[in-house]
Amino acid sequence: MAQAGSGGGTPEGFQPVAAAHHGSVSREQRAIVEEALKSGRLPAVVATSSLELGIDMGAVDLVVQVESPPTVAAGLQRVGRAGHQVGAVSRGVLFPKYRGDLVQCALVAERMKAGAIESIRYLRNPLDVLAQQIVAIVSERPRTVDEVASLVRRSAAFSSLPDSALHAVLDMLAGRYPSDAFAELRPRLTWDRVTDTLTARAGAQRLAVTSGGTIPDRGLFGVFLVGSEGTGGRRVGELDEEMVYESRVGDVFLLGSSSWRIEDITHDRVLVTPAPGQPGKMPFWHGDAPGRPLELGRALGAFLREVGTATPEAGLERARAAGLDEWGAANLAAYLTEQKAATGHLPDDRTLLVERFRDELGDWRLVVHSPFGAQVNAPWALVLAARLRERYGVDVASMHSDDGIVLRLPDTTGEPPEADLAVLDPDDVEREVTAEVGTSALFASRFRECAARALLLPRRDPRRRTPLWQQRQRAAQLLSVASEFSSFPITLEAAREVLQDVYDVPGLVELMRDVRSRRVRVVDVQTDTASPFAQSLLFGYVGQFLYEGDAPLAERRAQALALDTGLLAELLGRTELRELLDGEAMAEIESELQRLPEQRHPRDVDGASDLLRGLGDLSVAEAAARGVPQAWLDELVDARRALRVRIAGEERHVAIEDAGRLRDALGTALPVGVPEVFTEPVTDPLGDLVGRYARTHGPFQPAEVAVRLGLGVAVVTATLQRLTASGRLVAGEFRPGGTGQEWCDAEVLRSIRRRSLAKLRQEVEPVPIGTLARFTPSWQGIGGRLRGTDGVLAVVEQLARCARAGQRAGVAGAADPGARLLPRDARRAHQRR
Repeated sequence: MAQAGSGGGTPEGFQPVAAAHHGSVSREQRAIVEEALKSGRLPAVVATSSLELGIDMGAVDLVVQVESPPTVAAGLQRVGRAGHQVGAVSRGVLFPKYRGDLVQCALVAERMKAGAIESIRYLRNPLDVLAQQIVAIVSERPRTVDEVASLVRRSAAFSSLPDSALHAVLDMLAGRYPSDAFAELRPRLTWDRVTDTLTARAGAQRLAVTSGGTIPDRGLFGVFLVGSEGTGGRRVGELDEEMVYESRVGDVFLLGSSSWRIEDITHDRVLVTPAPGQPGKMPFWHGDAPGRPLELGRALGAFLREVGTATPEAGLERARAAGLDEWGAANLAAYLTEQKAATGHLPDDRTLLVERFRDELGDWRLVVHSPFGAQVNAPWALVLAARLRERYGVDVASMHSDDGIVLRLPDTTGEPPEADLAVLDPDDVEREVTAEVGTSALFASRFRECAARALLLPRRDPRRRTPLWQQRQRAAQLLSVASEFSSFPITLEAAREVLQDVYDVPGLVELMRDVRSRRVRVVDVQTDTASPFAQSLLFGYVGQFLYEGDAPLAERRAQALALDTGLLAELLGRTELRELLDGEAMAEIESELQRLPEQRHPRDVDGASDLLRGLGDLSVAEAAARGVPQAWLDELVDARRALRVRIAGEERHVAIEDAGRLRDALGTALPVGVPEVFTEPVTDPLGDLVGRYARTHGPFQPAEVAVRLGLGVAVVTATLQRLTASGRLVAGEFRPGGTGQEWCDAEVLRSIRRRSLAKLRQEVEPVPIGTLARFTPSWQGIGGRLRGTDGVLAVVEQLARCARAGQRAGVAGAADPGARLLPRDARRAHQRR
């Protein structure tokens, strides 16, 4: 195979038989492939799911599908590329990859001919898309909340959007987050609660254009031909981030079925040159495979029941009627016969088969054979793993697929696990799945994608790739705070997406009700080795855990340790940071945190509002020192975006979002007319205020916070100790020249340490040779002002220090008396004279 028409990576004069058409190949290369196929110069194209996307392939005679399509609709879409004309017949051939794939290939082919496609449903109330669309709508012109609600509800996806969800999204976009930890995320809109008007903030329109869209950003590397000066030329395609991380300059890989040699790897692209005829490694990409829907799973179970319960001749005839040839029908019959011989039963739409056996290490494997598809089996496996973890006290390795669930249980009691473990109470299924889904890797990845769609994780530069690992870090930081609040809309959207779009929780509930009512029976068998059906499942189980690495089990995780860190520090001994931190670096960090440098001053009223949200209460003089004139403060107060209050006997300006927090923590009297939404109770108001003070200052003592907030030192100290126990603050001795114990925000302390280390590195950086050549004669007194005997004595003393240092270091020649002149010898010589 080759990249048709590209001329890159193929031997000269080579006539390709087939070309690759894949999403990783550049659009230009795909257009060349499509044109070559239409013109007849290319006999065949090897494609992935791009066959479902309506590509312009021209007249196609035959589609060969390797492995069963995931759904009937996908099979029709792919085979439908052949004979894609009015009145023409689409022709296709399905090739199963393994014996377990025979069953679905036969069933899907039969249902394709019958036109029995699966039912479809559109999304309901996706809050991440709603946030993105609201920013784009308001960026055009200011609108009222009623106008926005009326507009979005004209869409079928949002026709049933409740007011509570809409207001939660608007609160998020307007910056009224339930915790100060969200303050660093800039609001996108301004919401006037009195007039109910939404106004876009500066940069909102650009953000909606550059960071909009619904396709997740996978952080793929672009692959470009090396240009004339070593820069990237024509785009060839793209590679997965992990694939690039494992590659080196000089490696040869395949892309578009052509060979390419890596010449350079930059932060966002891979530069390559053609490598005609060279063998290369196959690239890989990570993707999410859609699971088999319940509707198709029930049909597959019914097919298994029909073939499995029929006589051998009737079973073969049923397989041929589904579309299998003689070899395929005989192979399917033998496969089912071997399964029945091993377990005595076949899993079908009326039978769940629970098989258990010991693996190579002597531990138990529990296999739940369920043909109902991954959309049902995935949440089922999640709950089963949690139940077994509670029962046995250890992590249980689990894997799900379209055909069942595999669980590995340590042999703790010697007794085999019971089949009843796999049966759930239908009334508890939804609650148990919801409780477990928040800690799953699937939820974390969906939360990252939802946050990006809601413009909470915008791209810094849309022209450059954002590494996937950095996206994961930023999303994890946001999730760690958002998970504390059940009403945060993106957390709710991620849960909705997992429970409604990825999982089929109602289908699992329905299945468990059928088990309870005996419409579906559960058969328990114990075998010596894995049955044929189980062997297919175990192949996927091994693949899932083969590259996982030595991940620690729950009982060995660090969070399981309960250590008194203060006592541990005393036992181990510690060097206080006063001697290690640089005072100048600390002052620079504090100035930046307080937004005192001119380049960090706000540029407009919106920036002044962000300043109050980030730093907290400010007096007129303090605001002026940060570039905020009183006119901006007055404008914020008039627009009900800020308040004038008295704190510690002084008038200060605060963001209106802090109204309830100040009232509950300090007893601050609020002006009349504050909207009720800003006066709702806060979980930890004093902790929020003290934590914000720590985030915006360097090391401090409790008395400083007490004076600032008008509180007692004992109250502040208790709060500091509580925040230290949670890991948000660090206690110690930090400030050079200070006395007593101090507290500092953990992230601020890391910044100070990094800045101090950078300054120390600057002090020991080597100087240019010319600078050393100028310094050495001057340091040795050559051409200087030293004169007479005293001058000679000063130089000799200086040289003697070098000699003694060399002697201590064991330098060759340092012990030779003739190699040095000590000051004592110089004085004696002077006295003799």
